Amino acid sequence: MKKFILSLLAVLVAVPVFACTSVIVSGKKSASGRPVMYKHRDTGTLDNYIGRYKGELYTFIGLVNTKSGGGEVWTGTNSAGFSIMNTATYDLKDDDVPEDQMDREGILMYKALGTCKTLADFENLLNTHPRPMGVEANFGVIDAFGGAAYYEVNNHSWVKFDVNDDSVAPLGYLVVTNFTQTGRPEDRKGVDRYEKAKKIMAGLQDNPDKALFCDHKFLINNFSRKGGPILRNITSSTIAIEGVRAGDNPLKTVMWTACGYPTAAICVPLMVLDDDFIPSYLSPDADEHCVMCDNALKIKEKSLDARKACRKTEKYINKKFTSLYRRWVAGEMSFEKFKADYKVLLDKIYNKYEENFAKYLM
Repeated sequence: MKKFILSLLAVLVAVPVFACTSVIVSGKKSASGRPVMYKHRDTGTLDNYIGRYKGELYTFIGLVNTKSGGGEVWTGTNSAGFSIMNTATYDLKDDDVPEDQMDREGILMYKALGTCKTLADFENLLNTHPRPMGVEANFGVIDAFGGAAYYEVNNHSWVKFDVNDDSVAPLGYLVVTNFTQTGRPEDRKGVDRYEKAKKIMAGLQDNPDKALFCDHKFLINNFSRKGGPILRNITSSTIAIEGVRAGDNPLKTVMWTACGYPTAAICVPLMVLDDDFIPSYLSPDADEHCVMCDNALKIKEKSLDARKACRKTEKYINKKFTSLYRRWVAGEMSFEKFKADYKVLLDKIYNKYEENFAKYLM
């Protein structure tokens, strides 16, 4: 028994608690002309919710850890169309900054969402943020002006990888897990997930000049719901942010969010807009839990048939929201009408969810 416990502890120590999988697709290459940013989140904090905040310059929404104490976001988008995510790295730190001053990526992203409009704004933040920054991470960023890039960042410096640069991303996208291009090769983590993600993306095209039909459905269903090595017991959520064409209205950005274990959570289209549209089932209650995430954790341990119920609910969501969104984008309905109908749809989504998942929630 003692040997078993020691072996288990060794495994737990060997596997990073913060270990995410991510992709950014350039708007230059996507079939929609919109950049797409995806994060599959693995963490020791499985309870998450969606918060809405007023920053120094911009309003934003984002994924928050329950009981975090505030001031942190782990993926989000703001009213200027600026969106950010991160993946932890273990090969960049080159100093003796103590661990209790690290893991401040969520704080940096909260600051960025409240103050940044463009990639250049984020780069200025990285240049001026107090040192040591308390981070060791890849940050993925898109904006409403066509910008799309990853940044490898440690306590004192950063390196940019432009997804729009053909010499950096010849296929129009980059896959990033838990290592960097500039760090120590011997300390790389998440290589198996990186290889799996690259294989999935490679299946999208057989011609380098062909547009990538890579939307939230493709990413979430093919990355977050097909099992290991990407989907794991420590997976807490998955988000795919579909930005806007360069120069378009940034409020048209959509943050498709599955809050909770991906096979048991439904993906909801969230938008910043000009008022609070975060539905109650994704918002924190008095204990800082959200219903959707709590339910996903319950369903996670039950029948795999829950996946079918999940797909059934999402089919309804995609059909209804896509129709509504396209009519607004095409100018067939006013902004006020869109918001009113969108609010009604968000309420209907949970009704449909409860209908399809009722037997799994008992």
